[in-house]
Amino acid sequence: MKRSNIGIKDIATFENAEDAYRKARKCKRYREEVLRFTDNLEEELYDLVADLEAGTYRQGEARRFVVYEPKKRDIYALPFRDRVAQHMINNKIEPIVERRFYYHSYACRTSKGMHKAADYAQECIRNLSFEGKQVYILKADIHKYFNSVDHEVLKQILSGIFKDKDLLNLLYYIIDSYGEDGRGLPVGNLLSQLFANLVLNELDNFVKHELKEDKYIRYMDDFAIVSNSREHLVEVLQKIDAFLGERLKLTLNPKTQIINAKNGFDFCGYRIYKDYRKIRKRSPKHIRATIKAYRSGKITKEKLLMKYASWEGHAKHADTYRLRMKIKGQIEAEIKKKELIGNDSITPDN
Repeated sequence: MKRSNIGIKDIATFENAEDAYRKARKCKRYREEVLRFTDNLEEELYDLVADLEAGTYRQGEARRFVVYEPKKRDIYALPFRDRVAQHMINNKIEPIVERRFYYHSYACRTSKGMHKAADYAQECIRNLSFEGKQVYILKADIHKYFNSVDHEVLKQILSGIFKDKDLLNLLYYIIDSYGEDGRGLPVGNLLSQLFANLVLNELDNFVKHELKEDKYIRYMDDFAIVSNSREHLVEVLQKIDAFLGERLKLTLNPKTQIINAKNGFDFCGYRIYKDYRKIRKRSPKHIRATIKAYRSGKITKEKLLMKYASWEGHAKHADTYRLRMKIKGQIEAEIKKKELIGNDSITPDN
């Protein structure tokens, strides 16, 4: 593909800033920093546009916090002004980058997502499960991916997409504002998602066009290749490992393995089999822990119902009807009991 002519002049406009502001404040409009920004909205947006246009834009210090679901991760939340700036940049560069992406890459993309990734993985298994043939899956991920992204590799990829030097300098500044020894992207930043997908799009192209694998699925740094031959996947794994090290300066997780599909494989929050799908064992434990938190008064009824709706939205994409009805019944019973206690109809000892 030819390099894009898009530049800072396309990003640094008041109209783009207004649109970015609306996206950045979504579901956060009543937070203190958002309200402060909104109080002087026109001035804030004009100042941001001017800084981007003049090349004087500088990021503020990110707030670091830790989340533990689905696993422990450090999250870096930029100040609101910088989140607006990232949306301004993303508005213009994301459509250009998106056109280069592999179709079956499912993370952080419109109309994709983990449910569709799981659907396609299951479809690949079914398509190869003909005449009783064995199906094998190379299941892999990148070791500490976000903290391992090489800045120079990413910059080289970006320079092959965009021509404008001012735009590239801005992107390079954002990339180099985080990390150690020229590596790493901050989890929680909008552009980090785009950059992370962009780096592994190089892997997608290698697997599809050089290795010519047509049963390949990726969800961010988790990926799988499905085949009827274990020996073939062993060879593929060796080639991928070499490509990642030499081209992208990344390494595979030591837990990378080749498994028999009849035993199921974990991908995108499910354990996937040819004809059915389960949720992971820890998933019901989490929702039951939420019910327990409600029972003890640590969370509100509204929080409980919100958590359940989110859990159900994930669980319903697996064969979980009985489990969902059981959990729903437990929640309804807990809510009814609390409401009766609140109305003095019964006492807690009853």
